[in-house]
Amino acid sequence: MASSCRRPEHMAPPEIVSIIIFFNERITSRMIEIQSQMSERAVELLNLPEDQSCFLLDVGCGSGLSGDYLSEEGHYWVGVDISTAMLNVALDRDVEGDLVLGDMGEGMPFRAGTFDGCISISALQWLCNADKKTHSPPKRLYTFFSTLYSSLARGARAVFQLYPENSEQLELITSQAMKAGFSGGMVVDYPNSTKAKKFFLCLFAGVSANLPKGLGTESADKGVPSQVQFTGQRSRFKNMKGKSAKKGKDWVLEKKERRRRQGREVRADTKYTARQRRPHF
Repeated sequence: MASSCRRPEHMAPPEIVSIIIFFNERITSRMIEIQSQMSERAVELLNLPEDQSCFLLDVGCGSGLSGDYLSEEGHYWVGVDISTAMLNVALDRDVEGDLVLGDMGEGMPFRAGTFDGCISISALQWLCNADKKTHSPPKRLYTFFSTLYSSLARGARAVFQLYPENSEQLELITSQAMKAGFSGGMVVDYPNSTKAKKFFLCLFAGVSANLPKGLGTESADKGVPSQVQFTGQRSRFKNMKGKSAKKGKDWVLEKKERRRRQGREVRADTKYTARQRRPHF
């Protein structure tokens, strides 16, 4: 898992950090190569129809490097980014896609079923940070995922290359994606490599599918997972009438045991744990 030391999202809000990195490092041929490789892998995981142009969304598009790859592959695309400066760089580079200024944590402003797929390179982890007092990472993640889900065509995929800080962050991200209706999971390329390891969150909208295999997993240790799959539906936490699902016997007994360990009073007389009564003579 990536270290939290000097992580960009801990330095400042994304619209500031992105432009600092850009002006400090400029766009080098190595940066273009890396971005192109990750974009290529993300598009591969989208599993798009062969020899067919698709309409794709690039979230956190920055200066449009991923968009360049999409254009080379014959796809049409729309890029969303929070940084005006980075979008201006994309305009100066004369990218072929359409550009939208927006905060992904405030949702995607597109009509239902607009896109055939979505990619995002190194942007999703930013939603786990609260850059303002009003920011709630779980709420911002859910807002993003729920509006993204709506904007995708049924059966489309969304693939996010990200640098998770720890397992808790991964759990936060995937739980909000499930809550929004997605199924899918995490694909890990080259899980045994420190430098080459890459995390891709692969989400399915409306139709579940088998999770793709990670690259470089043929020689991976058996104890190092290359896939983590989950399933989720919008009706997961509710029954057909819209009410909370009934809590079963195991749930009740587990809750009672947890209260006992906490030293709290526990009622013994329930439909699951009836107390013994004195016999009548």
